[in-house]
Amino acid sequence: MKILVLGSGAREHAIILALKAEGAGHELFCSPGNAGIAADATLVAVDQLDGRAVTAYANEHSIDLVVIGPEAPLVAGVADALRERGIPVFGPGKAAAQLEGSKAFAKRVMDAAGVPTGRAVRAASIADVEGAFDELGAPYVVKADGLAAGKGVVVTSDRAEALAHAEHYLPAGPVLIEEFLSGPEVSLFFLSDGDTVRALSPAQDFKRAFDGDEGPNTGGMGAYSPLPWLAEQFGSEREFVDLVTEQVAMPVIRQLDAEGTPFIGLLYAGLILTPAGVKVIEFNARFGDPETQIVLPRLRTPLSQLLLAAASGNLEGQPQPEFSDDVAITVVLASEGYPEAPQTGRQIAGLADAASVEGVRIVHAATAGPDAPGGDLVATGGRVLNVVAVGSDFATARTRAYDAMGRIDLDGAHYRRDIAAAVAE
Repeated sequence: MKILVLGSGAREHAIILALKAEGAGHELFCSPGNAGIAADATLVAVDQLDGRAVTAYANEHSIDLVVIGPEAPLVAGVADALRERGIPVFGPGKAAAQLEGSKAFAKRVMDAAGVPTGRAVRAASIADVEGAFDELGAPYVVKADGLAAGKGVVVTSDRAEALAHAEHYLPAGPVLIEEFLSGPEVSLFFLSDGDTVRALSPAQDFKRAFDGDEGPNTGGMGAYSPLPWLAEQFGSEREFVDLVTEQVAMPVIRQLDAEGTPFIGLLYAGLILTPAGVKVIEFNARFGDPETQIVLPRLRTPLSQLLLAAASGNLEGQPQPEFSDDVAITVVLASEGYPEAPQTGRQIAGLADAASVEGVRIVHAATAGPDAPGGDLVATGGRVLNVVAVGSDFATARTRAYDAMGRIDLDGAHYRRDIAAAVAE
């Protein structure tokens, strides 16, 4: 099968690695990709935000399936252009992608579908923001309504900090002030063909930049899967997944279908386990980063089979995806200054040595080069790469991940040292 993946980050590299690992002889293409992806797929030059250009490329090269990784092409309507020409595409159309593109849209859909979530106030001015703060109280949760590359949310008890965040995003449109919800967070992915869903394995990510959940929110500094502690509250992971499927995923999919905007692709549910039950923090309309990097290595069911079934409306005939008993963790290596002002253009050394550690793979997020044959790659963004480690238990996986991370040299870089520490004890 010829598969084109759109995107340039670790999420897309993880998808390509999973497709490659099937051993099915897929021809894999990626646009724009990165230096790591270039070793596992053919990089092609097509504007991922231009639906006509992507469609033309897919037709010209007889692409069997297009997988849209990032949110921007989804919100730009690239999937719509492909579907209009009959090209199978994994990713929702522009209207359904507003589930991620607009926090206000997502809240409206959840309300209509009866999905449990926190209260929210849409604020179009500082006066509105102040009033919402007074109504909902501290800690304050402020969210940019549109896309913000994982950095549009602030959770703080400092009212001045919360106001400053709102002021930063208000020129682009209203912001959402939400009720603060407390409890452990869980990420759960659902494949959807517009009518049927199939759940993947739960994961937990770490949003704060530094150990102990200190520092600013980021796009994610690490993750692990599965979540053994779910059994304490729900009896088993399967029971938890079934509950969220029934109370969250299916009501949303049915609501969007009823509104004439069927959701075909990956529904990412960001959940929080509150004393009052499971509630939705947010939805994304694509595979999450960095959770994808640790969910897919455990997937036994061929990923291509699931993605094509969803894109073709045939998920109902697919069994529930199967996962290995292995555990997986990922640790993100970030450039100096990330997330506020990442320093780029610095050389990365030791990648081959890191990849030689048993059970480890290096998943690239923002790399380029080398400038000359045999030279080092360079960092081109804030989150540079993921060290992904798989093992029979969390202690083994952590040892492998941090052994490999210690072999990588990027001047000024930082990473969290407490990923999955609690479950490895």
